[in-house]
Order: sequence, then C-alpha cells, then structure tokens
Amino acid sequence: MKNSPPSKKPTKKAGKKKSSGKHSGKKFVINSDKLPEICVLVVSSETADGELLATPLDWKSHKAPPHISVLESGRGKAAAIGDRILVKLRNLRPGFYQASIIRVLETEQIRHVTGVFIPTIEGGIIEPISRKNKESFMVSAVDTGGALQGELVNGETIRGIPSLGMSYAKITERLGRIDSPRAASLIASAIHSLPSVFSQAAIAESETAPLPVLTSDRTDLRTIPLVTIDGEDARDFDDAVFAEPDGDGFHIIVAIAEVAFYVQEGSALDRAAFERGNSVYFPDRVIPMLPERLSNGLCSLVPNEDRYCLAVHIWIDSAGAIKKYKFVRGIMRSMARLTYEQVENENVQPQLIKNLNAAYTALASERDNRGALDLDLPEFKIYFDASGNVSNIAPKARLESHRLIECFMIAANVAAADFLLKNKAPGIYRVHEAPSEEKLEDLRSLLLMSDYRLQKGAVTAKHFNRVLKASHDDPRRPMIHTAVLRAQMQAFYSAENLGHFGLGLQKYCHFTSPIRRYSDLIVHRSIINILNKHKQAMPGLADTALHISETERRAMLAERDAADRYKVSFMSRKIGEVFEGVIAGLNEYGLFVNLIATGITGFIPVRNLGRDFFTYDKKHSCFRGRSSGTSFALGTTIMIRVQEANAMTASLIFVPESASSETMPPLRHKYSHKKSTGKDEKYSKKDKGSRSKKHAGKKHRKR
Repeated sequence: MKNSPPSKKPTKKAGKKKSSGKHSGKKFVINSDKLPEICVLVVSSETADGELLATPLDWKSHKAPPHISVLESGRGKAAAIGDRILVKLRNLRPGFYQASIIRVLETEQIRHVTGVFIPTIEGGIIEPISRKNKESFMVSAVDTGGALQGELVNGETIRGIPSLGMSYAKITERLGRIDSPRAASLIASAIHSLPSVFSQAAIAESETAPLPVLTSDRTDLRTIPLVTIDGEDARDFDDAVFAEPDGDGFHIIVAIAEVAFYVQEGSALDRAAFERGNSVYFPDRVIPMLPERLSNGLCSLVPNEDRYCLAVHIWIDSAGAIKKYKFVRGIMRSMARLTYEQVENENVQPQLIKNLNAAYTALASERDNRGALDLDLPEFKIYFDASGNVSNIAPKARLESHRLIECFMIAANVAAADFLLKNKAPGIYRVHEAPSEEKLEDLRSLLLMSDYRLQKGAVTAKHFNRVLKASHDDPRRPMIHTAVLRAQMQAFYSAENLGHFGLGLQKYCHFTSPIRRYSDLIVHRSIINILNKHKQAMPGLADTALHISETERRAMLAERDAADRYKVSFMSRKIGEVFEGVIAGLNEYGLFVNLIATGITGFIPVRNLGRDFFTYDKKHSCFRGRSSGTSFALGTTIMIRVQEANAMTASLIFVPESASSETMPPLRHKYSHKKSTGKDEKYSKKDKGSRSKKHAGKKHRKR
C-alpha cells in the first residue's frame, strides 16, 4: 500500500487552532503538539512513490512528531530532502497532516548524505547513492576520516562557500565497500537511518534473562502437540498452533512467545525495542527488534524446549465463527518445527495436519463470507550464491498452508482485540480505513478504461472482490490487482479501535508477533494485566501508535530500497538481453515496465521510445507517436532490452524491443459517458457496449 496518511475530512476547527509556536530571530520554534495552520517544516524523507515527508522545524516535544505529507505546488523551486519549507497545514486526523508548500526557504542547515567516496588530490568527493539526490559533495583532506576509494560513507555538509558549484561535507562514518556483494542492505540501512546496534545495557539484560520454569500462575501446555509452521529459512518462531474437532466445530490454540516476560516496560530492552518499532527484513539479513538471545533463543518456540507463552484457546463453529475464547499465560514445548511445504504435502504428523486443515477450511469459509479483500499479487524471492551475489529471482509459491497460518493468526488477533475492548483495557489496534474518494475516482477511471466498473458511492472489500474475480482470465489481471492495491489506504496503528476495511473486521489488533513488532508487545502487556487483574494505565499510547506507524513505514521503505538494489545488481549482468514485461505505470517522462518472470521494474525514458515524436496522453494512459500512430498503453505486454543498470543509484533503464497489442489491448474510454448502474461489472467488447459478468477463477486469500 502506498505510504500516505489516513484520509479523513477535517473537522470544522481543523487548521484554526491557536499557534503555540514562537519566533526566535528567523527561526520558528514549535513547543506544542498542536501545529499551527502556517508553519515551517523540514523535508525529512521521500517515499518510494515520490511523496515527500516532513517534520516540524526544531520539534521540542518529547513525543514523536506527527506524520506530515507534502504536496508539491508545481510552482517555484521544488523541495528536496533537507530543505526548510513554509507551508499551510491541513489536519487529516489526529497526528496526520497534509502540507501545501507556500515557498521553499533558503537555508544553510546541515544535511546528511550517504554515498561513495572518490579520492582526489585535495581530499575527495562523495557521490550520493540516492537516485533522488543528484548533488555531489567535496571533502577536504582533513575530513575524509581515512575513507578509501569506492567505500560507502556517511557524511554531513559543512557550512561555507561552495567551491566549483559543489558544497563541502565531512565523512562521519565508513560503511564498507560499495561493490561488496551484500552492500545493498547496508546502503538501505544508512539511507533510512535504521538503528542497528543494541546498547550494552540491552545486551546485558538479554544475556541474564532466565530460562523458563513452571510457576503457579502459568498453565502447563507441554503435553499439547503444538507445532510451528514457517518458511524453510525462518530463524525465529513466535507462533505455534493446534486444532482438534469439538462437536460440530473445532477447538484451536494459538500460542505466542511471551516476550513481555523478558522485555519489561521502561527497561533497556524496552527502549531498544521501542526505538526500532519492528524488525527489518532484508533479502540477505535481518535487523531484529530484540537481541539475538531473545529473538532466536528464549522467545523462539524451537522444538523440544520449554518456552513461556501467551496462548488463546478459540472455539469456532463449522462455519468458522468464533463462539468463545480464553487467554492463558502458559509454558509450552513445541512438538515439531514444520515448513509450509511439509504441511502442504502432509508427509509428517498426518492426523495433526488433517485437523489443522479441517479447522482452516471453516475459518476460510468465514473469511469469504465476510468479504475480506482477495488480492492475489505475485511475490518474488531473491536468491544468493555462496559469494553473496544474487544468483536468481523467482516467484514465491503461494500455498494453502500459508493461508492456513494467516487464518489462525487473524482469529487470534480478533480475539485479542475483543478481549481488550470487553475489559475496557488500553491497547494498540491495527487500523485500515476505507479508500478516500479521490483514490476511488482514480481507480474507477482506470477500471472503466479496462472495461470494468466499480460502483459509485461507498464501497466495501466485497465490491473490489467482484472486479478482481471478473478479471481472473484477463491478461491485464496483474495490473488490475495492483491498481486495486494502490487505491487502498495505508494501514496504521492507533490507540482507538477503528476497524480494518481490508479484512472486513470491526475490531482487530496485532497479537501474534511480539518478537518483531512493538505493537504486539503492548497488546501482550495489556492482556497480562487483565489476567493478573491489574488495572495498570498505559499513558502515551496514541504517541506510541504514531511512532510505530512511522517505524513500520521506515522499515518498508528500507526493505524495498535494498530489494531494488539487489534486483538492479542482478540485471547488471543482463545488459543487452531481452525480457517480457507489462507497462505498469506512466508519467510525462516515460514508462515503468514490470518484468513478468522476476517482478523487476525498470524505466523506459521517452527518448527511448523511438524516432517518432511521442506525447503523453494522461486521459487514456498511454504515449502516442505523432507520425506512426504507435501507442504504448498502460497494461500492454512489451518486450524490452536492458540498456543500463546502475546498482549504486538502483536505476534500471530499458529500451522497447517490441509491443503486442493483441495479447494486451490498450485501455479505452469507450464507455466513460455511460451512467453508473450502482453495480461492479465488466463490459464486453461488443460495439453496443452490452455488459456481462465473469465468474471464474480460484480465490486467493492474502493476509
């Protein structure tokens, strides 16, 4: 989902609150959590979709700053990361703002840069690795920090008079060679400022953590055949499952590692976990939220070892509806560590897997009935050879066993949210709001050009599912699924229960992964307080929710950044080769093409389209040749040749080899004048515009 803040209509008083900032010379200092309508921000980062994010200048509050997305005005100087901007703010919801730029302010403030060091006689030059930053920086001999040719470095700009049109910077950190096989994750970590080193106090707390022992306040679950089910390369196992028939339904157990026992509120471990907010998963490494002795040791449900857990017993009927549940603090011993493939083939523990599958069938039926969003987009895995180079990129298999675990985890998350609400206990909820009207209108226009219709007015996930199902046999299916995904709002964390649109649930929180998500740790603490009959307050939950929403976005961007760089590194060995792709996006500068076999996305600049003069037709989502009439339309299958692959900037440039309009018809506006019938439909391609619904294709459930 795109990284955009939740959209809500502003209240009547939004943007009219009294400013509590004050002027200090030419600086505007904000000392309050309430932002004035007109204020100065600093552009702090940019999402993969090109959206600028900003923070208030000199934020003085002890709380996390709000999420502020910046709208480019299109006039005057464009804003860049590090710039100060004078803006007008629109309050979307508590903690979320949209900023319209009034003007970009001149500034000499310190900026941070990550790049490659190139020695010179005078010292050296830092060439930024970010494709968004095109400015190089000079480094004097005294500020090189001993950096060598080709090393990846962090630096900060030095105030002073630019030389030869370049600013000066000093090197603050050396990160290793840029051409090392697995530099991409280091680059992503540096660019996105990910915390990667635990404090000595946090490590000491983890090393002295005690082994589990059965105590009077815990239920002994060690005789129950709980098993973990994960991927073959998984290292931490934070959830275990069990199922058995119970009357006309099933009794299931979801047992989760009790991280809250080891990570006490206010401890060094807690501070480290809060700072990270979540673990970050790169293709080749993990930056964990907790030190290894916990994440891969005492909080990992490895087979045949006693482990503390927080478990929920759930009783469901034959249709998958939850009849009742019960939370317990326990001690468990995983009977087996199973992989998804083993569960799929039922080659181990056949009776246990049979029971799990039977309970899953009931849960899946309930999910279908409530109309959870049924997107099916391919995921790709990056493979490395022994030297650390990318050896292959291939689609991940989407197995029923993946969906089984998803359904069990969702049931546990629903029970946890219900338990908090019934006991009026504080907690953090996972919120996914309905798409904004702007996003829906953009989607309706695109679908209409593809001969599909999404009803006017309010929509539910079921309305999207009708379109997704109708497109099952359409060669443009991946593009349609991607468009529906992009129309969704960014999910976030909140101290209020606001429901989950995509899952079709009125109450939902994250409970099942406290090893890697701070939100789950908060939920565990609250449930334990309820079980222990402690009415403990949790002040600042709204700020915690905002903070971990931001760290989640930071992790997502870093993960995507690293993956893109590894993909470009892989394609750098494919220069001149031809691949099949689909035009997945357009802008006035060219086309984005998604390669079918690997999911890699590259760019075709307008200059590479041919000798004809091509113009961008935004209304019909295509480029047209003025003389030849040749068009390159959104959703079209196209053969491309790899022209350039720059792993340092993660840029990938293609040249069109040929395009097939027969297998992938261009998008049209043929029916844009027709009135809505209030239904989601697919048009036929007959001239008279008769309509028919397609009902084909297997459903795929995505968490």
